[in-house]
Amino acid sequence: MSPAPLSIQDQWIAIPQGQLFARRWAPTRSENSTAATAPIVLLHDSLGCVELWRDFPLQLVLATGHEVIAYDRLGFGHSDPHPGLLALDFIHTEAHTGFAALCRHFGLERCALFGHSVGGAMAAVCAAQFPQRCQALVTESAQAFVEERTLAGIRQARDSFAQPGALQRLHKYHGDKACWVLEAWVNTWLDPAFRHWSLDKVLPQVHCPVLALHGTHDEYGSARQPERFANLPAGPAQLQLLTGCGHVPHREKAEVVLQAVQEFLQRCSS
Repeated sequence: MSPAPLSIQDQWIAIPQGQLFARRWAPTRSENSTAATAPIVLLHDSLGCVELWRDFPLQLVLATGHEVIAYDRLGFGHSDPHPGLLALDFIHTEAHTGFAALCRHFGLERCALFGHSVGGAMAAVCAAQFPQRCQALVTESAQAFVEERTLAGIRQARDSFAQPGALQRLHKYHGDKACWVLEAWVNTWLDPAFRHWSLDKVLPQVHCPVLALHGTHDEYGSARQPERFANLPAGPAQLQLLTGCGHVPHREKAEVVLQAVQEFLQRCSS
């Protein structure tokens, strides 16, 4: 069977600080009866962007029948440069800045959220702040609080990027913003003032179904991280640990992740 036809569109979203880049992968409606289901919105990690999702959005469309929308946060990828330092409340403010602008631009009344790493934390905040809009939440390698394993992984990555030529990997995706992207990640998470950040006040406000995916070998967080997402007081939640997997399950265990998301969204819509 040949894959369902797709349309892929790049769009720009205006916000007060500049423009955000977004890409939309949509099944052709005449060919796919599930194309009217809620779109999946992807929120990228601390060094990520639309391009770094690679072929995962396409595979997600083919696996689930949902259209997929990803965007670059301000300062990342194709979006405009960030005007200054990343504020320590950046995880919580994204819901009412980039995500809210995305929903207005695409006219999203209902959506499912898929957030990787810090994008998973942002997705949880979005689900809490917009409960009528967010019908399902998938977190992948997401942080719910700061633990020493997270900080140790960031320190090791910082030292790795200090090696000659290493920063070029980020330049490929972020251009002249690469240094800002790296410093925003490292300096924010290692700031002593950020040490007590957590989603403890946010997670009780998440009422939609939750799927928490996490690798047993994740270098940036132990299994205590997804347990916070899976032990919510309201709404059904599921924790799925991926054996032998690191911080990027959608690349390391793509088939497992796609199947888990497909089955989860199917249960949410039944």
